[in-house]
Amino acid sequence: MEISSKENTRFFSNNTILPVDRTSFKSESSASREKQSCCGGIKIFLGALSFVYFAKALSGSYLKSTITQIERRFDIPSSLVGVIDGSFEIGNLLIIILVSYFGAKLHRPRIIGAGCLIMSAGTFLIAMPQFFMGRYRYERFPSTINSTVNISPCLQDKSQTPLTSLEKSQAKINAGCEKEAGSSMWIYVLLGNLLRGIGETPIQPLGITYIDDYAIEENAALYIGCVQTVAIIGPIFGFLLGSLCAKLYVDIGFVDLDSITITPKDVQWVGAWWLGYLIAGVISVLAGIPFWFLPKHLPKPESRKDSSTSSEQSKFIIEDNKDQHKPFQQQTKMAEMAKGKSLDLFGNPVYILYLCASIIQFNSLIGMVTYKPKYIEQQYGQTSSKTNFVIGLINIPAVAFGIFSGGLVMKKFRIGVLGAAKLSLGSSFFGYLLLLSLFAMGCENSEVAGLTVSYHGTKQKTDYEQAVFSECNSGCSCSKNDWDPICGENGVTYISACLAGCQASNGSGKNTVFFNCSCVGTFESSQSSSAVMGPCQKGNECPKMFLYFLVISVITSYTLSVGGTPGYILLLRCIKPHLKSFALGIYTLAIRVLAGIPAPVYFGVAIDTTCLKWGSKRCGGRGACRLYDSSALSQMTNHFSLSYVYLGLTLVLGTVSIFFSVAVLWVLRKRSSPPDETLSANGERGTCGTKSRKDNFVNSDCLIQSTYWPEKETRL
Repeated sequence: MEISSKENTRFFSNNTILPVDRTSFKSESSASREKQSCCGGIKIFLGALSFVYFAKALSGSYLKSTITQIERRFDIPSSLVGVIDGSFEIGNLLIIILVSYFGAKLHRPRIIGAGCLIMSAGTFLIAMPQFFMGRYRYERFPSTINSTVNISPCLQDKSQTPLTSLEKSQAKINAGCEKEAGSSMWIYVLLGNLLRGIGETPIQPLGITYIDDYAIEENAALYIGCVQTVAIIGPIFGFLLGSLCAKLYVDIGFVDLDSITITPKDVQWVGAWWLGYLIAGVISVLAGIPFWFLPKHLPKPESRKDSSTSSEQSKFIIEDNKDQHKPFQQQTKMAEMAKGKSLDLFGNPVYILYLCASIIQFNSLIGMVTYKPKYIEQQYGQTSSKTNFVIGLINIPAVAFGIFSGGLVMKKFRIGVLGAAKLSLGSSFFGYLLLLSLFAMGCENSEVAGLTVSYHGTKQKTDYEQAVFSECNSGCSCSKNDWDPICGENGVTYISACLAGCQASNGSGKNTVFFNCSCVGTFESSQSSSAVMGPCQKGNECPKMFLYFLVISVITSYTLSVGGTPGYILLLRCIKPHLKSFALGIYTLAIRVLAGIPAPVYFGVAIDTTCLKWGSKRCGGRGACRLYDSSALSQMTNHFSLSYVYLGLTLVLGTVSIFFSVAVLWVLRKRSSPPDETLSANGERGTCGTKSRKDNFVNSDCLIQSTYWPEKETRL
């Protein structure tokens, strides 16, 4: 038995065990190294791409946070600010087709790295006007400036004002006009944002497709969700940075801050908007460095080596294997290749319908996000600093959590394409339904004599140009174009001390107090005729309404963002693999051109129609708006309220997008079929309904082969 045992052992050692052992160890170690290389490479790229998404989101959100600052600094209306904001999308438009079409054939990581450098150059250019234009000038009555001369606000006798002082002041204004007339420094902001758009172009189409190409199929949704979640962290820091810079005076470091007579609560206040762009530019440079050291290709996972389509895509994209590469082998001219791709892509009904739904929804969301700081400032009387802080710390995290939740739900419950369409539709429907409730959470207009109320305390219903003058200030030499608000003891704001009929003042700068104001004394509830610098605060109910607004806004942001990742997966899985990069590029192009460019412009034009008081430029002409009609039910005969325009436009667009989303779901359901009808004519495809319950997410999404479609192929 011992000899037999030894012989058997020797026999197996020499002839069987050792050779098989070496081969298995070699294959196992090779597979292990390949798996580690694949996982390690894609995770490094994932980290680098996440940081780039953070950088571009930070600079983009910081621009949103400085919309009102730029508007006041360059004295331009909201519609022109919308053009500046839309220039980012114009930059995308210039090269996105080239990047999307040829990017997949080139070194994708290095193209992304070059884009980061261009993006940082544009960010630096936006900040440059601060160093070339003069110091910021705001409207102020001469007596509020540190001076030993006490001038009566109501200039009944113009000889009270020293002639030399008026002449000097007029000379300075004329000199400033000569300098400002030939310069429109806001153009540099527009060009810088345009350059940012060019640099940002390759990040999304090349980065997302790179992950989808080399990631394990079941992890792709989670990876994309992670990237989008990190991208939302960027706006958190962007708005917080905007909040910090809004507290600092625009010319900090260049002027004596003690001489500044306005506060952050004043509508003429401009923060250090340029400082954040310098910080964002440095971050963009750092974000692009890793991509210069990443490889052009990564090893594909074992599950994707045997087929060019994912297991789920094969259920939706059914085509003859013999003809799959034949057209591209025969087509040698680039124009014919582009034509073939375009026909395949635009013949896909799900892609077209989802594209339409996304375009309209992004019109709604881009317009809402762009002017949300302005809406909060005007509707609830908050400062720019507090507004940006609230959006960054409360609202944006809800969006990040919603996007991540969408990706997590997709992975945990193994939701397929049909389920992704349902989840995306549901989030949009309930999100816009919640947004409808914000109509009941507005504040009434601030009481501004001559604008929202008359000088006797009644609601104003006539044009302000005739209403700013009254019997109480008829003896004063006042200008209707001035905006230097004061707050009367009666709680009413007056456009200027002159229009309030004030006869005397005491103190200087921010501490100026006005006395013997004839218009303050004639007000119905007035018991005194004095006033102080700055506008009055809104009503007592407004802070409570602001809290309600924040709660609903957070829930709405979360609900809408849950559908973000399912929408991406729906987009990626409803197209052929070789069209993936091209389809994402066209999708991004359409969003940029038809939503990103026009939405801020027409939202801005619509918001400008609610303006009650326009500022005046130093050299004449209309400047930035000083006061909007923020009443929930406007009493003005020639104005819509800000809430109706801002919220109403958002809801109308959102409702239209929901109809297109319903159409997407209808087409997907129409192409689905029972398990026994999924066999093809030649029997090459199996049934979709014979797998375990674990795979039901695929079964419900299986489509009929294209007996109803031309060329015997599904266009999904």
